[in-house]
Amino acid sequence: MGKLYLVPTPIGNLKDITFRAIETLGSVDLILAEDTRQTKKLLNHYNITTPLQSHHMFNEHKSVESVCSKIQSGLTVALVSDAGTPGISDPGFLLVRTCVEKEIPVETLPGPTALIPALVNSGIPCDRFCFEGFLPPKKGRNKRITALAEETRTIIFYESPYRLVRTLEELAVYFGPDRVACVSRELSKVFEENIRGNLAFLSEYYTNKPPKGEIVIVVSGKN
Repeated sequence: MGKLYLVPTPIGNLKDITFRAIETLGSVDLILAEDTRQTKKLLNHYNITTPLQSHHMFNEHKSVESVCSKIQSGLTVALVSDAGTPGISDPGFLLVRTCVEKEIPVETLPGPTALIPALVNSGIPCDRFCFEGFLPPKKGRNKRITALAEETRTIIFYESPYRLVRTLEELAVYFGPDRVACVSRELSKVFEENIRGNLAFLSEYYTNKPPKGEIVIVVSGKN
């Protein structure tokens, strides 16, 4: 039997990859990629020629059994997302769970993820925190935010630049405008930005300066 490797990839700066990750991607039989075009850029940068196969949220339910069969036949397979660690707000959980159920070996490499640098860099207490990923865009959104308003730990969200202002405005309503937060944008990239302040300030700031790129919101817990 082969093995499934979960391999974190850089969230922006291509240098933020481990020697072990490069070695693994170059030695496995197949790489499953969220977007093969995006992963191809990384592989070309490090002269890796391992075959690629698409594996994303729209096809993973159909492909998971086929992937497991390949591993059971002896192939070694690596799973990567476009950026960061597979399974963290990215495809990966379903495949890992299925492999575990079938007693297929799974090995996860340590590596990049956006939430930890944003948390540590925020200046907000990071001894206890909860990660919420992306808030629901519609159904269940208000209920989730209402529940989180009572959370005493630091809270971390991922957000799209197109929904950032809306989310900050809603958090200000439910959490209070004076709740301290930090918005981290384009972490590890040339135009990295970390803007700190209360939710009212951040909402106004990004209303006047529409953001671009990948975003992490870190919000202090309720006192």
